[in-house]
Amino acid sequence: MSSKFEIKASDAHSSARTGIISTPHGPIETPAFAPVASQGTVKGLLHSNLNSLGAQLVLVNSYHLLLRPGIEIIKRIGGVHSFISWKKPILSDSGGFQIYSLSPLVKVREKGVEFSSHLDGTRIFLSPEDVVDIQVKLGSDIIMALDYFLPFPSPEEKIKEAVQLTSLWAKRSKAQFDQSPTSQLLWGISQGSTSWDLRKESIEDLLKIDFDGYALGGLGLGEPKSQLMEILEKADSLLPKEKPRYLMGMGFVKDILDAVERGIDLFDCVLPTRNARTGTLFTSKGKIIIKNQKYAEDNRPLDEDCSCYTCQNFSRAYLRHLYERQEISSAILNTIHNLHFYLDIFRKIRQAIQKNSYHRLKCNIINNKKER
Repeated sequence: MSSKFEIKASDAHSSARTGIISTPHGPIETPAFAPVASQGTVKGLLHSNLNSLGAQLVLVNSYHLLLRPGIEIIKRIGGVHSFISWKKPILSDSGGFQIYSLSPLVKVREKGVEFSSHLDGTRIFLSPEDVVDIQVKLGSDIIMALDYFLPFPSPEEKIKEAVQLTSLWAKRSKAQFDQSPTSQLLWGISQGSTSWDLRKESIEDLLKIDFDGYALGGLGLGEPKSQLMEILEKADSLLPKEKPRYLMGMGFVKDILDAVERGIDLFDCVLPTRNARTGTLFTSKGKIIIKNQKYAEDNRPLDEDCSCYTCQNFSRAYLRHLYERQEISSAILNTIHNLHFYLDIFRKIRQAIQKNSYHRLKCNIINNKKER
């Protein structure tokens, strides 16, 4: 694959840009949002829904798929695309987040990570090389190197140790990947929390290894927004312009808009889908908590400016009724709406950058977002 990322348009007043990431299963137009399908499915939706919504890719989790149904089963069935019947690009996470989220069940060593399965306690050891091999067997288009990060805040010396381990694992991951005859893309993940010196060290280590793309991990964990944006601004000047950038796990719309302005190309987050299942719905005028009594007789759609299937066919009163009755269709209809809302924002972002009107779009979106 001669060119893996091509910049199509750049904003004259910021680092926002549009581009195309070329993958074995098709192009991804950036900036892009990846709905989270950890177990091979976006909760509450069929793939036909995702296609109708315009999702360009999904994110699966190699740790969860390793536990169930097992990587060898997926490989024998033809790889993850065949197994889940998704023809578009797939990004697989390395399991680095599970080191963080399952920390009581994890032991981190230089050689790799020992997990105690959250399902039955079975001990599983994974080296950075193992994690690459697992993702190569999955056949996902974009695979992530194993990384290590800590909660915010953490002592500087501990963060430094995490950066050094992440860099060591990144080097080993790339060496293992280079032995695999594959057209997949391998991306590295920088760490360092909000310490720019450590983040800079991490990025520079990754640049020496030369990945197909670069992710910023270990952020969005409660750090002040000003520190987060400062890291993104400084990283923008250090990361190569010709490679895609991925801000992992970032889901708040304002944060996304600010990050795009600082050169970020790819995002993922469970926020729109998880909130949909718990009855929090996003609209162009702000959030709606659908269980609230005031919607019991509200015959309006969630968002009168929204063209999604949910808004075109159902009232707030009906959606509240479904949620209160815990109907499965509540999760489906709410998720359709929330993902449409997010993916539509990304469509507008790409269009605005191409028209050199990104700042105006950002202001319009933020000014309309008022709590109700």
